[in-house]
Amino acid sequence: MPSLARSRFLAVLALPLLGACATVPAPSAGGNTPDRPGSAQPAPPPTRPAPPPASAGFRAPRVMDLPGLEGVIGADAEALERTFGTARLNVWEGDARKLQFTGEACVLDVYLYPLRPGAEPTATYVDARRASDGLDVDRAACVAALRRR
Repeated sequence: MPSLARSRFLAVLALPLLGACATVPAPSAGGNTPDRPGSAQPAPPPTRPAPPPASAGFRAPRVMDLPGLEGVIGADAEALERTFGTARLNVWEGDARKLQFTGEACVLDVYLYPLRPGAEPTATYVDARRASDGLDVDRAACVAALRRR
């Protein structure tokens, strides 16, 4: 019988471990429990956080500063089209804009971003590539070639 006593002893020791596995129902959001119906105040209505100010996600762009790009960097879309003609592409993405100008020698991509919240986008970055094969070319040389048209 020592083994029966030992089994009972082990069973008694295991009870607290089994109790730790049990779940306890959480009180409802309104605080009403089965033993106290209607004793809590109703839950407040859900609230929405205030929308962030328009400038909350704004990041000022880096402005390219390379020789030969004077008159391009800092120009708005109208000034660029006066200089290079009608853009082949005019793509808006949020408050940013991309204009693409093409010639026989090269393709010029001009990226326009607002410098402060709500401002008109101006050219801050330029990229250029050969029209024939898409290889990078000197930006200033492409600007000069497209200005001569």
